[in-house]
Amino acid sequence: MAGRLIFHCDGNNFFASCECIEHPEWRDVPMAVAGDPKDRCGIVVAKNELAKKAGVKTTDTIWQARQKCPNILFVPPHHDEYARVSRRMNAIFREYTDFVEPASIDESYLDMTGAPGFYGLSPRELADLLRKRVREEIGITISVGVSFCKVFAKMGSDYRKPDATTLIFRENYQEMLYPLPVATMLYAGRASVQTMARHGIRTIGELAARSRADLRRMLGKSGEQLWLYANGLDDSPVRRYEDRQEVKSVSRGMTFRRDLVNMEEVRCGVSVLVDEIAAALRQSGLKGSVISVTLKAPTLHTLSHQVTLPHPTYLQQEIRTVTMQLITDHWSVSAKSPVRSITVGVSHLSGENEAYTEQLSLFDLCTSVGNAEKEPTVGSEKQEKVEAAVAKLRQRLGNDAVSLGCYDNDEIGVRQYGKKR
Repeated sequence: MAGRLIFHCDGNNFFASCECIEHPEWRDVPMAVAGDPKDRCGIVVAKNELAKKAGVKTTDTIWQARQKCPNILFVPPHHDEYARVSRRMNAIFREYTDFVEPASIDESYLDMTGAPGFYGLSPRELADLLRKRVREEIGITISVGVSFCKVFAKMGSDYRKPDATTLIFRENYQEMLYPLPVATMLYAGRASVQTMARHGIRTIGELAARSRADLRRMLGKSGEQLWLYANGLDDSPVRRYEDRQEVKSVSRGMTFRRDLVNMEEVRCGVSVLVDEIAAALRQSGLKGSVISVTLKAPTLHTLSHQVTLPHPTYLQQEIRTVTMQLITDHWSVSAKSPVRSITVGVSHLSGENEAYTEQLSLFDLCTSVGNAEKEPTVGSEKQEKVEAAVAKLRQRLGNDAVSLGCYDNDEIGVRQYGKKR
């Protein structure tokens, strides 16, 4: 077997499994990590296998979960413990390779190229060894996908759960993956799946069989990327664990289809840019303490300002609120003083993001997403819960699973920008 050897290690029912480390008796009862059971709108953020078998799903409300499983046990989340277990998992992985890239609090990519020869073990034996060590030393289980690229390794860890090893190599990936629904293709969001279905693409094999140009015409750049992934052409590297914080700043900019002539249009443009920035920060496990904004007029006159926050953040609402305040303080947007382009940046990055997913209510989620034009209170704990849940939904279902309402504003071109995500 030539080429790269990539592992994707994924904690099974991670939050629920972490809770069972201190309370092993909970493994024998249906259990879910959720908020206060008195809150009928609180949601399930994780569940164990017994709850799963009873039909309980992540994002079920507490009321829905209890309807499906009357004897279910609800426990509150303990994020510090989840972060500690995550670090212990990655410490085990780093004993075998320097190339360990956490994708979220409960999953990591490993580049194990050359490791089988060094350790005298087959790829399957190495994966099984990692599963055994995590199970015995930490007390949780993981599933491991083994492949020649990151995308197929991730699909491998999803292929068989819990506590399983799945090998997807060049010799068998078409046989294993091509019959699957195209919705199971990593990064294929709901809207993309619907578009492909209208063009007769319903399986991963049908996606791979179409031309690269066809997919680009259907879905733009994201369609072309899906075609590459389906054909096993993902060459994205696994970063070293120590390189996670090499990024010095994260910025996004856009020249709009037409000049922006009022603050509502500016807020729409800023929201789209900040949505991208916040997602990138959370994905990298970073927070920033300096926010900057650059505005350019049709005359090419440029105005730049920045502010240092009292605390670092990766929260979309905080970045957006501060950005809008900077603009309001320094630029009176109107038809006589329009804006041609906006660039927003977050710098002075530091710290590992340990708050990937927290408890929230479905009402909170719908209110925040549906009222994006309102600026919520900066530093709101509720907003952290909302954004963490949105990030998790996008990770599982694709970026278009939850999108901003202003993506529909075709007049200034933000919808096309959003499709590039």
